Amino acid sequence: MGPLQIVPSRFFSQLYCGLRSPAASGTKICLTMARPSSDMADFRKFFAKAKHIVVISGAGISAESGIPTFRGAGGYWRRWQSQALATPEAFAQNPSLVWEFYHYRREVIQRVEPNPGHFAIAKCEARLREQGRRVTVITQNIDELHRKAGTKNLLEIHGSIFKTRCTSCGVVAENYKSPICAALSGKGAPEPEAQDARIPAEKLPRCEEAGCGGLLRPHVVWFGENLDPTILEEVDRELALCDLCLVVGTSSVVYPAAMFAPQVSARGVPVAEFNMETTPATNRFRFHFQGPCGTTLPEALAPHETETVS
Repeated sequence: MGPLQIVPSRFFSQLYCGLRSPAASGTKICLTMARPSSDMADFRKFFAKAKHIVVISGAGISAESGIPTFRGAGGYWRRWQSQALATPEAFAQNPSLVWEFYHYRREVIQRVEPNPGHFAIAKCEARLREQGRRVTVITQNIDELHRKAGTKNLLEIHGSIFKTRCTSCGVVAENYKSPICAALSGKGAPEPEAQDARIPAEKLPRCEEAGCGGLLRPHVVWFGENLDPTILEEVDRELALCDLCLVVGTSSVVYPAAMFAPQVSARGVPVAEFNMETTPATNRFRFHFQGPCGTTLPEALAPHETETVS
């Protein structure tokens, strides 16, 4: 599977045509265009019967908690969108600037809380677990809000902003310090006129392993980098087993995650998209529910009248 990248929407019809269904012995499938349903009662029928639900979440659900997405119109930190700074090349060229960007995001995230959408998913997972049913969240988000809301079966495919990786020894460690280092205190202002701090590399976050002291980087997947193959294997297993899929707050343009739900839909599994707007993938799915995830998900995932605890 290729590296993390944003795929222009005009290429999506070409990408979706040619998906291989695991159940079809390698047969290629071209998903037909159709208008998705917004019938919540119909969705709830599928939900009531589902034994293995996968939720694929993106930046939209976190935006409802007050976390900037840095995409789209006005989505800038200073003069940059995220894909300009979230790259190994940007870090190699200007680690101070990249760390300012991530320091700002860490500080914002530490001040916010999960929203009703996050809690609806976590409560649903806990409730269905008691019934012998499974809910797994596959998130592109690096903010840990699903974890904070109580989700247990969680695959953070792009990593966590609260983990660091040493560029010298490779050690990965949790890090919730605020600020992460003294030199970043008060830095990271997002306004276009803000001056870059130009912090010397030796004062940026450093590895605390004995005898190392190497430069730390956020333990996240940057554009151009490959996702962890171990996590991708788990993702593949979940997608192959699921009998209902929810796509929550994702633009469906960041590859390879953008292909997960169409891959599921290609084998006939119902997919429901919950988003503030339509996406390049909307017409590939059975359902589309437009509006804030914090409003639509609690209704969609509420206990069904047929539910019984086993």
